[in-house]
Parts: sequence; C-alpha cells; structure tokens
Amino acid sequence: MSDIAITLNGEPRRVAAGQSIADLVTSLGLKPEKVAVERNREIVPRSTLAAVLLADGDELEIVHFVGGG
Repeated sequence: MSDIAITLNGEPRRVAAGQSIADLVTSLGLKPEKVAVERNREIVPRSTLAAVLLADGDELEIVHFVGGG
C-alpha cells in the first residue's frame, strides 16, 4: 500500500492509504469516542469515523476531550 499526504492539526503527515479516520485516531493513542474531528472544514459525525477513509490532501483537525475531576 502506498502513503498519502494529509495535514493533521496544521502539520504535514504521511499515512497509509486506505486508513479510516478512526484508524488514524487510534494510531495517535486517542479513543474515537472521545474526539471531535473536522475534515476539510466539515465536522465528521463521530458515528461515521470508522467508515470515512482518508484521502490524499485531506486537512484534519482533531480535538480530544480530557476529563477533569
């Protein structure tokens, strides 16, 4: 499989083609149910993160929620 170029939180990054957003989030050590993802300036519904495949040139912003106590 080849790599594709994406921008993640303003930083260029290369990832394997065919990955879903959920795969990327998991590879970052985050839990898909605890993040908000914007792809190309559109919010991606959390329920679809596993179904949305990354594409070359995608711009992603990932925000994760941290519990307080």
